[in-house]
Amino acid sequence: MHFTDTVYRNPYWPTFPLLQITQGCTHNSCKFCTMYRDVPFRLQPTEWIEEDLRELAMLSPDAKTIQLLSANPLCMTYDKLAPILEMINRYLPKMEYIYAAMRVTDIKNKTVSELKGLRELGLREISLGVESGDDRTLERINKGYRAADITEQCRKLEAAGIDYWMTFLNGAGGKELSHDHAVNSAKVFSSLNPMVVGTGGLTLFEGTPLLTQARRGEFEPLSEAEMLAELKTFVENLTCDCYFITHHTSGAQLTGPDFLERKPRIIASLEYEIKHGDMERLAYVRSRKTSL
Repeated sequence: MHFTDTVYRNPYWPTFPLLQITQGCTHNSCKFCTMYRDVPFRLQPTEWIEEDLRELAMLSPDAKTIQLLSANPLCMTYDKLAPILEMINRYLPKMEYIYAAMRVTDIKNKTVSELKGLRELGLREISLGVESGDDRTLERINKGYRAADITEQCRKLEAAGIDYWMTFLNGAGGKELSHDHAVNSAKVFSSLNPMVVGTGGLTLFEGTPLLTQARRGEFEPLSEAEMLAELKTFVENLTCDCYFITHHTSGAQLTGPDFLERKPRIIASLEYEIKHGDMERLAYVRSRKTSL
């Protein structure tokens, strides 16, 4: 298999098989991320993709799912992506679900009709690293789009019948933008119909511009208690029913389906943890993280 750089796969999706069709990240400029910092973006050579599919056809001929790599492999236009999905179906004829991560900007180069075509070829579920629905926070972390773009592009996915995940990056706005980041993100997410809403807590890694700004006093990160309070504000304002996932912030078990039904219990758990949680332990756990 041709895995050429950092391999990140969604841990909530089937973990095998994986198929790399691009290298690196087209944006590679988010101020909190170093995952692909030293990896130039390029398309995986077609012959490599076909060689890998031949290998997968021998190793797992009955595969019904596959996860595409790398950071945002769906950046390709329809004309380049569709033949790859066709090739997957040719080598793995029992294929049912193709999963992939995507940037909001990757949807812009595809019409609803083209998205429907990709769904017919097996693209059923994608993950969007949205991070925030607040324009000032999006600008601060340099995501490369605005809140209105999130809404516009996700509605195209809905029209095409493609399920999608949305992520909220807890703490991304720092102390200055914390409230707006939580409320405006919940507002954008709630205006849509994500299958899953995932939340992760910001960790300032060595080599990130955001850590450099924090050391210069230009970005004030949240404490663990403030991260929990921001997450609580986000949850309080979130009104779309979904499967809810949270990690990197709370020590409580908040992940599960039927968000709206569980929402009062999630809020109560966060309130309890804010008052009684072991913040030193949460800070220690975060300090041990080495990557997203």
